[in-house]
Formats: sequence, structure tokens, C-alpha cells
Amino acid sequence: MNQQITRDDLMSLEQYAEKRGEFRQRVLEHKKHRQVALGPNATLYFEDRLTLLYQIQEMLRIEKVFEAEGINEELEAYNPLIPTGREFKATFMIEYPDPQVRAAQLEKLVGIEDLVWMQIGDHDKIWSIADEDLERTTETKTSAVHFLRFEISDAMAQQLKDGGPWKIGVQHPVYSYEFEIEGDTRASLIRDLD
Repeated sequence: MNQQITRDDLMSLEQYAEKRGEFRQRVLEHKKHRQVALGPNATLYFEDRLTLLYQIQEMLRIEKVFEAEGINEELEAYNPLIPTGREFKATFMIEYPDPQVRAAQLEKLVGIEDLVWMQIGDHDKIWSIADEDLERTTETKTSAVHFLRFEISDAMAQQLKDGGPWKIGVQHPVYSYEFEIEGDTRASLIRDLD
């Protein structure tokens, strides 16, 4: 099954203006079950075809893009973030409301994007593959936003479908948390597996 978003999947700017409120509500409800807080200041927002379709429509609306070239650029930017059936993809946000505190913390959290993990059952931890599109960290600070990918094996996918334990965490020297993925979040994320 091809999950890629094409121009045929998109509404025109006029159609989107008419349907935006209803579509936005549907997506916000869907997104509620696709986020995992890793402690008080970091969240993983798991992407899928619907969340990215919404993101593309919003970018086209905000930028008033209606020409083929601009639409294709958005599709090329967002399609790689759609999970392919044996991986999970997420936007990792480091969230500190105070800009000065955030700046200080981003200096302390260099490399955190490579230290996010998943563990399924008794399998080894799967470490995040971060920022494949472009480097977002320097030697002196990390970015507040990263794009992560977690590759899983067929055996891990089967264990998830069979109800096996599923943990996710971050293991940085100054920021370390773990969380059990359960309930509606688990059900929503398992749908990313083919």
C-alpha cells in the first residue's frame, strides 16, 4: 500500500478554506493519541499520513501556494516523514516556555536527539536515528526540534501486535525519563505497522 501523499490527495486553497475547521478538528482528535511526553520538557509527536496531510495543507494555506512547483516542494519535504510499516517517525520537541531557560537547557542537552530509545519486550533498545534531512545540533547547543526515526524488526512488530510491553525513553546525562506506551496511544501507533 502506497502511503505517499500526492497532489491528488490535496484540496485546493478554496476547498481547504471551506473544510478547514472540520478537518482540523478531526486531525487534532487523531493527534491526541499520537504523542508521548518524555518528562516535563520533551514530547514525541508521532507522525503519520493524516498528520502530514494536515501539515502540508496548512503550509500551502499559510504560504498561499497554488502553483505545481511549490506544491511539489511541500510534498517532497513531508512525504519522507510518513512511516513505511516497520518504523515509527516522530517530531521530538524540547519544550521550555521561558526563552532564557530554553536557551540555557539547549546548551546542556547537546546530543539528546541521539539518546531517545524504544524497547519492545525483551529485545535490545532501539536508538533513534535523528535529523536525516539536515543537522540541527552544533557543538555548543541542540535544536528545540528534531525529526526521529525508530526502525523495528518483524519480530518486534509481531510482539507489539500481540500486546508485548513497549517502553520509550530518553537517556541523556542531564535529562532522563522513560514511559510505558499503553492504551489509546499504543493502539494509534500500532496502526503505523503494516
